Amino acid sequence: MNHTKRILAGLVAAVAALSMAPVSPAQAADGYDRCPDGYYCMFSGLDGTGDMIKLRGNTPDLTALGMNDRAKSDWNRTPSTIYLWSDVNYSGCTSVTSAGPTGKGNFFPAYRDFFSSLQFDGPGGPRCGTPTGR
Repeated sequence: MNHTKRILAGLVAAVAALSMAPVSPAQAADGYDRCPDGYYCMFSGLDGTGDMIKLRGNTPDLTALGMNDRAKSDWNRTPSTIYLWSDVNYSGCTSVTSAGPTGKGNFFPAYRDFFSSLQFDGPGGPRCGTPTGR
């Protein structure tokens, strides 16, 4: 076999070996890690699972985003304090999600499936306390 045929045979063998090598697909983010930096995210499940919405501004009604009375966990990746309102159009009572390391987690059981609107940096309203029947 001449020199050119040996090189060509070696290249064919190398390409064949590479095409059979296992390829690992990129892992998609899951849980809380789906929330991009600079956003406030709400999740329909505990521990950042389920449906997610990501927000950068005031939201008077979470219904259009499919999260009215559905959120069970959140992550505040903004520099703002988030005021969560029990009713649409910033009415009812409020609870607060702070920025920073404490701004990530599950809502207390009384506040799961409870919030309907939210504001960045307030103003807040009357504190919620424990909702009746929850």
